[in-house]
Amino acid sequence: MKLDHAVDRYERWLGGFMRLRADDLQRKHARMKEGPFLFLRAIFFRWAQSWAALASDEGRAPLVLGVGDLHLENFGTWRDGEGRLIWGINDFDEVARLPYSQDLIRLAASAYLAIEGAHLSLRRRRAARAIADGYAEGMATGGRPFVLEEEHAWLRAIATGRLRDPVVFWQKLSALPAARAPAAVRRLLADNLPVAGLPFRIGHRSAGLGSLGRPRFVALATLDGGLLAREAKALAPSAWPSAQGTRARTIHYQAMLAHAVRAADPSLRVHLNGHEAWVVRRLAPHCTRIEVSELARARDEDRLLHAMGFETANIHLGTAGARAAIQRHLRGRPPGWLHRAAKPFVDAVLADWREWRKQPGRAAPWSAAA
Repeated sequence: MKLDHAVDRYERWLGGFMRLRADDLQRKHARMKEGPFLFLRAIFFRWAQSWAALASDEGRAPLVLGVGDLHLENFGTWRDGEGRLIWGINDFDEVARLPYSQDLIRLAASAYLAIEGAHLSLRRRRAARAIADGYAEGMATGGRPFVLEEEHAWLRAIATGRLRDPVVFWQKLSALPAARAPAAVRRLLADNLPVAGLPFRIGHRSAGLGSLGRPRFVALATLDGGLLAREAKALAPSAWPSAQGTRARTIHYQAMLAHAVRAADPSLRVHLNGHEAWVVRRLAPHCTRIEVSELARARDEDRLLHAMGFETANIHLGTAGARAAIQRHLRGRPPGWLHRAAKPFVDAVLADWREWRKQPGRAAPWSAAA
């Protein structure tokens, strides 16, 4: 299927679960032209559609509850119940039951595109090896969350960079345009504030790229002389099952949070309300994703990609019985398997991106809101 038709079809499908924002979709379509890495983030559905053709050797890979839309910018920080700073995967919009290798191949492909965009400097084979080694170590040890307190000082330095300056962060959130949220979403945000009856205003936030176009509402309030924020983002089933020809409609976000090896974020909650689903989380200077531009500051990129592979194992270990099956499968892999598996996907993404750059301005799908 031609790319523009695939995008239209996906957005119409997604519009069956929520009222998409036309302005954010147009922003997304424009940003997809800016570079291959950004394009990759925006088109998980297209990746899923190409899986069978480009990963024919993965038919016997054990299945796990996987992230799906995994890439370098799907990692960030949050505070756990003890107030400790935690690093790890922080977005599970596309969670689905899929081959464990899918997450690793997509993560490696995103690293290759970041290398192409000069955000990482190491060679591609070395990047794939670091991810694969980190994943294998995570599986072998049974996993462990990344608590950035006594350990991982190098990772803490990346996670607490200048883009997380509290003054800059709150200035940006305070400038969000006012928005009128549905009554149910307003109640949901109010229920997730730390104090009952706390006055707040609601703003519209344009963020992410894969999820750009989905409704996102931010409640901003003042407590004890300081600002706080909660965000509600609309959820839909993963694009993975439909791309594989099934009609699964289950949202697995909460199951992922419950079973992965993880230091939980107590503010992160999934709410199912009839046919609607929302994820609510705290927004704060150190409770956000880490952008790929910040990764360029990493002095040890091998260690960073190794950690990303290890964290991916933390997620997959939440699937009962998967550990032994994956380890057996990994033992049968030839050296360099991840590099070879990622290459055709990178080529496909680059070809699609070049095609997308030729697209004129696009109208939003019929289901989008003004």
